[in-house]
Amino acid sequence: MPRSRRRSTLTIDDPKALRALAHPARQRVINELYNGEVLTATEAARLCDLTPSAMSYHLRALEKWGIVERDEDSGDGRERPWRAVADNITVSGTAHAAAGVAASSTFLVPWADEVRQGLERAARTLAHDIPDKRTQMSRGRLWLTAEEAKELDKELRAVLQPYKKRTLKNHPEGAVPRDGYWMLLPPPGSDV
Repeated sequence: MPRSRRRSTLTIDDPKALRALAHPARQRVINELYNGEVLTATEAARLCDLTPSAMSYHLRALEKWGIVERDEDSGDGRERPWRAVADNITVSGTAHAAAGVAASSTFLVPWADEVRQGLERAARTLAHDIPDKRTQMSRGRLWLTAEEAKELDKELRAVLQPYKKRTLKNHPEGAVPRDGYWMLLPPPGSDV
C-alpha cells in the first residue's frame, strides 16, 4: 500500500470520531503513534496488555475514522505496521460541544489520568531524594484573541516539530521520553 502524504495536523470535527478515541487502549496507541512510533498490532498490544487480535480491532476502528493508517508493507503480511496520519491530533471545540459533556469527558478522562500518573511518578522520585530533571511544569493565564490562540498553537507546534521526529528507535544517546501537554482552557468563572 503506498504511503500517503503525512499532514501536519489532523483535526477531529465529528463527535462520533471523538467517541472512537475514548477507549483507553486506543488513547495509549494513539499517544505512541502520534509521537512518531510505527507499531505492529502485536507491538501495540504489548503496550496495552491486550491480545494482538483485540488491538487489530482497535487499530481498524481508528483507521475507519482516518486517525491511523497502515505503514508501508514490511514484507510480512501478518505484521503490517501502523502509523499516525499526521504529526499532531486536535479535537475541535465543535466536536466536544456536539458530543456533549459525557462523551467529551470519556475522551478526556484517560488523558487526565495520564497526567495524574506522570505527576505521581515525579512525586515518587522527589520523595526518594532523586532529582527529577525530566519534570518541568508551568501554569499561567494568557489573554488572547481567537486568532492569537490559533497562531500561538501553530508557533508552539513549529518549535516542537524537530523533537517529534525522535522515536524509541531513533533518538540521540541519553534522550529519555517526556510527555508534554498543551491546552488552552477557559478559566473558572468564564462563560465564554
